[in-house]
Amino acid sequence: MKNPRRQLTMAVLFCVVGAGLAFIAAGRTWETGYTHSVSPLPPSSFNQSGGDLIPGLSALAIVGLAGAGALLATRGLGRGAVGVLVLLVGVALVGLALDRAFDASTAWPALTVVGGVLVVVGGLAAVVAGHRWPGMGARYDRSPDKSSTGGTTDAWNALDRGEDPTVR
Repeated sequence: MKNPRRQLTMAVLFCVVGAGLAFIAAGRTWETGYTHSVSPLPPSSFNQSGGDLIPGLSALAIVGLAGAGALLATRGLGRGAVGVLVLLVGVALVGLALDRAFDASTAWPALTVVGGVLVVVGGLAAVVAGHRWPGMGARYDRSPDKSSTGGTTDAWNALDRGEDPTVR
């Protein structure tokens, strides 16, 4: 895939889908069990979500989602640094959920691992190729040749003086 804009879109999409999947899975029941009580009381059941079993799982997923937005907003070395952070978040998601994936009674831990892998792929793409991806449009950048009184600021200054900036 040679199109840098498409690469950026795919990396962000991987991060959003993966982190979103991990966030949803963290709130679902991963384990159900029974506690034995004293006779003649019946045993009681309990459900544990991914967030109960792995504190901070939801927070990691949210950091992955925020990282997806940061990939869009940064460029150059900043994007590479965000890519490393996103990559580490994905590795943490995979590592934390992987040992639970084999002995859980539901598929949610395995889906968390899949989500973590998607986040890793998005972060790795940003680390490897992020410096070649386009940044946000130039309309968001301050032009170096304009002073603090240039551009749109002139219109605001005119309004402050009580003048109509549309009449020239």
